[in-house]
Amino acid sequence: MPTLTSLTVYPLKSCAGLPLTRATVEPLGLQHDRRWMAVRPDGSFMTGRELPALVRVRAVPAPTGLHLSAPGMPDLEVHLPPSDAPRLDVTVWDDTCSAARASAQADRWLSQYLGEPTVLVHVDARMERPVDPKYAAPEDRVGFADGFPLLLISAASLADLNQRLPHPVPMARFRPNLVVSGTAAFAEDGWKRLRIGSVELAAVKPCARCVFTTVDPETARADPEQEPLRTLSTYRRTGGKVMFGQNIIVRRPGILQVGDAVEVLE
Repeated sequence: MPTLTSLTVYPLKSCAGLPLTRATVEPLGLQHDRRWMAVRPDGSFMTGRELPALVRVRAVPAPTGLHLSAPGMPDLEVHLPPSDAPRLDVTVWDDTCSAARASAQADRWLSQYLGEPTVLVHVDARMERPVDPKYAAPEDRVGFADGFPLLLISAASLADLNQRLPHPVPMARFRPNLVVSGTAAFAEDGWKRLRIGSVELAAVKPCARCVFTTVDPETARADPEQEPLRTLSTYRRTGGKVMFGQNIIVRRPGILQVGDAVEVLE
């Protein structure tokens, strides 16, 4: 039976991943995952696609908010915005939603590190961002992830890719929340419903990949040969997009642990 072998959370969109052995699954995805985001003053989202330095920001959830650290920067404690915090309309791709602003201190910290005016925002109880209705139920919601609450990739899919690459890449290039072992390569392409522990999930759409996959998460430098995207595009292109991994919606929240069996229901 397939097994869950990796759990990773990204508290700040595009930041360094934090590996976990146990995680709470909420309707929005893994608890703390992509609940914070850097945006420009006009509300447009900022990611590692155009600002690779974001991948070297370490954002660690704390009971009161978020602990930020990055090369050359002092550590910063960011408090959860109060219920009456100022709000900002922010955009993530085609979606616009109202998010809570964090603090002027956090804005200054990120602006200094990224070298341009930046605002830190948070997914609070008032924020509403529906999942694309073509793939989801009306009540499904997502935080600041690109479009869906979770991303799943099988270890065998990465192994298949690495056999084709001049230099293998780690799974961190693809920023999944869940990695499953014990399957054939790209078995996840055919999955529709899963149960992992008490958690039930729906696989709804392959994940379209972009230039962010070429950024080394350790150095924040882009691969000069545009790998692994170049190789992926030779055999994983569908409808003009390069696909790798499956976007997932939560159907029954609960607790996940590394080592849990993965049951394919459909």
